[in-house]
Amino acid sequence: MYRGKKLVLATNNFNKKKEMVAILKNLSLDIIGLDRFPEIGNIEESGKTLIDNAFIKARAVFEATGLSSLADDTGLEVDVLNGAPGVYSARYAGQNPSPQDNINKLLKALYGYEEEERNAQFRTIVAFVDSGQEFFSEGIIKGRIIKASKGSKGFGYDSIFKPNCSNQTFAQMNQNEKNKISHRAIALVNMKKKLKKIIR
Repeated sequence: MYRGKKLVLATNNFNKKKEMVAILKNLSLDIIGLDRFPEIGNIEESGKTLIDNAFIKARAVFEATGLSSLADDTGLEVDVLNGAPGVYSARYAGQNPSPQDNINKLLKALYGYEEEERNAQFRTIVAFVDSGQEFFSEGIIKGRIIKASKGSKGFGYDSIFKPNCSNQTFAQMNQNEKNKISHRAIALVNMKKKLKKIIR
């Protein structure tokens, strides 16, 4: 993999792309988004695990573009719900729900549980696919699900997830604060180390 080579981020999620670019920006690669390839459309995430889904997306984009591809899949895993919503986090409240729909369903499922019983973790898998090369990295951050949303930044479940290392939810943090500790940041930093080894 040579310097200046294009790397496609296999996501149509603007917020996710913004986070990924912020962390990967000094990799000596030309990082581009999926918006440059509208013909690809939505990729069905039919896997049973986060790893499956990340590779499904990365492989689909590589096959369609012939370019190195990076994709992620993230799940929120709540202990008392036996790891749910997990791989179904984005579709927890049904097909094409709004983030608020997913939050409402999760808070309803946790009704009656005290905050100390609401232990959870965010897990992100980042998958890389190129000609003859495939590998992935993982990032996990532990925290709790609070009883009501706090903060207006971020996306997804950020407003109800408070990491153990902070007294703020992800939605109360600015981008730089979140990028220092988040599950996606951890996975991307781990991926960045792997990519640096193959860039020449």
